[in-house]
Amino acid sequence: MELTPDLLLKAYTVGVFPMAESRDDPVLHWIDPDLRGVLPLDAVHIPRKLRRKIRQGDFEVRCDTAFDQVIRLCAAPTEGRPDTWINPTIETLYNQVFARGFAHSVECWQDGKLVGGLYGVSLGAVFFGESMFSRVSDASKVALMHLALRLRKGGYKLLDTQFNTPHLSRFGVLEIPRDEYQKQLVRAINTQAHFPAEVTGDEVEAFLKSSAPPPEQV
Repeated sequence: MELTPDLLLKAYTVGVFPMAESRDDPVLHWIDPDLRGVLPLDAVHIPRKLRRKIRQGDFEVRCDTAFDQVIRLCAAPTEGRPDTWINPTIETLYNQVFARGFAHSVECWQDGKLVGGLYGVSLGAVFFGESMFSRVSDASKVALMHLALRLRKGGYKLLDTQFNTPHLSRFGVLEIPRDEYQKQLVRAINTQAHFPAEVTGDEVEAFLKSSAPPPEQV
């Protein structure tokens, strides 16, 4: 069966997503984890160093201006990650989903160069985070915090990170069982939300003040 944008979006509504074994592997596998990573938008943790970085404005944060570049850089090998699960089929599909308005990118720019960012799928009041990259220290972290701010502003109810890692847990990501995730997914996907591309400086500051540092920093 050919994987089309419509089939891909349908899969997200039931809680599964595709991955390849490697960049060069043409076969896609449907993933439905027993434990799902989610970032509660009312309990985001921002380390103090990252707060300072965001306040300093080291990056120009944009949304949806270079989606194809973001996914290409997420797929590109790096010294610390020589391979990726994003194959050319996935690149093509998500660019098509973006063209339909169901995917977004958050981008960090510095001196006119794209140095970090993330992308994901948006349905109802759910944002399904897919991948992120960084070519400058903290760029992907800033993008993640700006994503959380926009989702909170836009009325989103669920930020799905697919999995949890020690890195993501620092920002408040939790693991929940599949059945609990399905309940949250059904509620959120049937709720309306909008993805705000722009936020004001005052909104950024309010978000930083309302988000607690990680527990070890309290």
